[in-house]
Amino acid sequence: MKETEITKLLHHRPPYLLVSEVIEHSKSSIETIKSFSGDEFFLQGHFPGAPVVPGAMIQEFCTQSAGIMLTKYHCPIENYDSETTKGHAIGVLNKVEFAKYLSIVKPSCSINAKIELISSESNLFKFKAKVFQEGTLKAKLLFNLVNISDD
Repeated sequence: MKETEITKLLHHRPPYLLVSEVIEHSKSSIETIKSFSGDEFFLQGHFPGAPVVPGAMIQEFCTQSAGIMLTKYHCPIENYDSETTKGHAIGVLNKVEFAKYLSIVKPSCSINAKIELISSESNLFKFKAKVFQEGTLKAKLLFNLVNISDD
């Protein structure tokens, strides 16, 4: 899945769109990639001369990835299109239960997220995520997303 389909499923747009590509997806899991250009806004002051990807942006990458899965498979609206569908917010971060950052993530090469839906009840969805860079586990996360209607 490339950017055009990703932006149909997510409201995020550059420079805040963090999912570069979706490798595979199903009703219960998704695997995505974030490729870095080195010019990302969050790297400009974090840290000059020695850029490091902030943990908050790693969480956001995972949140957006899980949001794609929710919109694709668990959306209350048929044929959802972020440009035209109004009245619903899909995949809103509700809670970060656990976030463990195991080592620094440098923007010198892409990162890969493997996300699994652990449980769902009504419009609440619980996920676990692992983030890798060059095959090395960099972060483990546990978080909740919700689908919210304007009603």
